[in-house]
Amino acid sequence: MARDSAPPPVITFLSDYGYSDEFVGVCHGVITRRCPNARIIDLTHMVPSHDVRAGAILLRSALPYLPAGIHLAVVDPGVSAVGPNARRAVALRTVEQDRLLVGPDNGLLMAAAERLGGVAEAVDIGESPERLQPVSRTFHGRDIFAPVAGALAAGEPLDAVGEPLAPDRLRRMGIPLAQVSGGVLTAHVLRSDTFGNLILNAANQQLLEVGAKLGDALAVDHRAATHTASYEETFADVTPGELLIYEDAQQMVSLAVNRGSAARLLGAEQDDELLIRPA
Repeated sequence: MARDSAPPPVITFLSDYGYSDEFVGVCHGVITRRCPNARIIDLTHMVPSHDVRAGAILLRSALPYLPAGIHLAVVDPGVSAVGPNARRAVALRTVEQDRLLVGPDNGLLMAAAERLGGVAEAVDIGESPERLQPVSRTFHGRDIFAPVAGALAAGEPLDAVGEPLAPDRLRRMGIPLAQVSGGVLTAHVLRSDTFGNLILNAANQQLLEVGAKLGDALAVDHRAATHTASYEETFADVTPGELLIYEDAQQMVSLAVNRGSAARLLGAEQDDELLIRPA
């Protein structure tokens, strides 16, 4: 195939920058200056401010549906910190599918990388020859991460944009695990989406392990209250205002209220523990 007929390189971009300021547009500009033919897909820039784990979960959930390419993610409350709060700037290659991830080494990238078999190769890009000068102490998205992502999209090899870093030195994200014991599924709230649906850290198979079948009523214990949820395939399977438990589009167990908010009904927040059992 002729070189000029090759598809443009893809960079996906996730951050907590929002859209009120110029931050996202400036990063686009830096990338495009380095790789003019790059196609940039804005995954989201509405990650809750400073919420590294929410960004990690969103990136992990989206990754299977994204085209192969470079995945730039910036949720970086520790930017330029020194001492025990210091973090590296990194780029890494996944074991499966040869994806390239660029961002801060604060756990943001690792859940996505582990979904693709882990990290095959990593580099520290804090002193990358691709970085802009002078490097701002508060905007590494513009001065380090965006130019490195652009360089990788332009064809620079990973080892040319940073110094080798052992994958086992990368920071992992402490996301709790759901467990089944004694006929009870113990799960935790990972996040609440824009509709108030509660995404849990459990898989549908774990509901089956407690004996749940579609149409069953399940008890959901949260703090001092017990709620009854119908185990269904979709929202319309229950009447408006009724609580349901279902497998969402990311194959995660979730709670929703048809035309309402499960987060509001339960008063549940991130990390809250839920006990789910036959009613």
